Amino acid sequence: MIFEPTGLDGLLVVRPEKHTDPRGFFARLWCAEEFAAAGCAFRPTQISASFNEAEGTLRGLHWQAPPHAETKLVRVTRGRIWDVAIDVRPDSVTQGRWFGLELDAATHTALLIPPGFAHGFVTLTEAAEVLYAIDVPYAPGFGRGARFDDPAFGIAWPRPPAVIADKDLSWAPFATGSG
Repeated sequence: MIFEPTGLDGLLVVRPEKHTDPRGFFARLWCAEEFAAAGCAFRPTQISASFNEAEGTLRGLHWQAPPHAETKLVRVTRGRIWDVAIDVRPDSVTQGRWFGLELDAATHTALLIPPGFAHGFVTLTEAAEVLYAIDVPYAPGFGRGARFDDPAFGIAWPRPPAVIADKDLSWAPFATGSG
């Protein structure tokens, strides 16, 4: 696996090293030893998926507050999305900075999102499916969020959302230091 830093501490792009032959390819998508060698103590305990029927579906921006903050490895298994992670850690020098990239089923590239980062995406195709490997169980009551268009972040989304949940439109403006 190839681990690429993003400029935001702990946020990594993870690219598989594909071994190809006439049948296709084989690649490891997660390996405890390789993650540890890259300085990541990530150990998934839960795997979840979201299926998004329509192109332009926006999910996020979400995160879990301490003590239930989570690390997520996000990968697309069908279609394409534009994925974004925002540093919302209160004491971080990069609080409010974001990183975005296109993830698709063809490349198998993933984004490793550490605790203290908000996460969201907009689908670029119909029928997009996203797989999440998460290191801690979901804890009701610790979910937090911010609007996709919050001026505190200034995210340059590649397209406007066509479908977005009322809950994701109802988040209060993000205040510096509130991660």
